Amino acid sequence: MDARDTELKKELDASLQARRELGEEYESALVDSFLEKVDRRIDGAVERRVRRQLAEQRMTVARDTRTPRATDTWGERFGFGIVSLVLAVPLSAIGGGVAGLPGLLTAWLGIVGVNVVQAVRTNPGLFGRRRPGQDGDWDD
Repeated sequence: MDARDTELKKELDASLQARRELGEEYESALVDSFLEKVDRRIDGAVERRVRRQLAEQRMTVARDTRTPRATDTWGERFGFGIVSLVLAVPLSAIGGGVAGLPGLLTAWLGIVGVNVVQAVRTNPGLFGRRRPGQDGDWDD
């Protein structure tokens, strides 16, 4: 039992003692007074929980809107670019050898597409994509 529970128990005991001393005509007033104290305590607990959840949500949003993300290091981006260029050579040869110019264009559209997706993933605002502002409104 924590201090608040002990305090509430004392309040209940005091209300019951007052009812015994004052009689039944004051019973409803005593019960109403005790219930108001319980309501205030419940409201305080709910308010604390809501504030904590809002703070956690704000922290989550703040972590998600950082650019670049903490897990995306310069080395990781550089490595992705190098791998993309190295794979472009055989993909170009295969696409151009099998289907000519349309195959070559298709291979390069795929390479560019993968790199664009990677760039947008690491830099969410790169192409003017909307993201939440600090006040909760959406910024362009």
